[in-house]
Amino acid sequence: MITLTKRRRRKDALAVVAGAASAAAAEVEAPAQVAPDLSAAAFFDVDNTMMMGASIYHFARGLAARKYFSSRDLFGFAVQQMRFRMSGVEDAANMVTARQAALAFVAGRDVTEIVGHAEEIYDEVMAKRIWSGTRALAQMHLDAGQRVWLVTATPVELASIIAHRLGLTGALGTVSEVVDGKYTGRLVGEPLHGPAKAEAVLSLARREGLELPRCTAYSDSVNDVPMLSTVGTGVAINPDSALRREARERGWQVRDYRTARKAAKVGAPAVAAAGVIAGGVAGTLAMRRKIA
Repeated sequence: MITLTKRRRRKDALAVVAGAASAAAAEVEAPAQVAPDLSAAAFFDVDNTMMMGASIYHFARGLAARKYFSSRDLFGFAVQQMRFRMSGVEDAANMVTARQAALAFVAGRDVTEIVGHAEEIYDEVMAKRIWSGTRALAQMHLDAGQRVWLVTATPVELASIIAHRLGLTGALGTVSEVVDGKYTGRLVGEPLHGPAKAEAVLSLARREGLELPRCTAYSDSVNDVPMLSTVGTGVAINPDSALRREARERGWQVRDYRTARKAAKVGAPAVAAAGVIAGGVAGTLAMRRKIA
């Protein structure tokens, strides 16, 4: 019992560190030319909320194409992505494993080098995977003069690029340790996941003078209930089954933009599943041939 308590305290402490580091690293874009509402803001998760699929997988595909790691490594990322697409559920252990692997591959690399690749990869792979419905919600807040941040376990450098490309205020993401302009392969705290996201929002709110009851948060995952319940209004976007139940109990609004998945549920789920698997395998084999 003592060991479990110590572990929980350590995890809670790491979440606080990760949240504070993410808020400190957040860069703020200039406000839009509308009457500002500086005490209210919106916070959007990225994976399956703002973007179809897992951003870290899309990033890994881009790095694999640039020979940063092998086809075997990419296959591991592909399997995780297929599971994510099939279930719509963000598995914390798998996401942490994927990010640890990505950190190992960039250890010793210049930050400017990785950021440059991330910009290219966003334009090549990610831009077309943005949910138009979620993007419209973000624009609604911007048009009201509110600031809009992404909050994600994705590396803050990549998250900031996504935010910039979408015209958002900024991003809160996982912070990697950097020494002399190079990645060490270690994190500051832990991945920005679960309670760490709530800590990041709280830290940013204190820094920016936000009134949390006037703020809104959006996510697809039950893992983000801490963030969703930190603000005044929580909204479930493309929710997993557990978050859908939670949203129903708490009276949160639910928006689902996964029209293909809805069709699969009322049509032929086996065919849809086969299509996802076939597409994932074909994509992986194509990438393996490209890398080989």
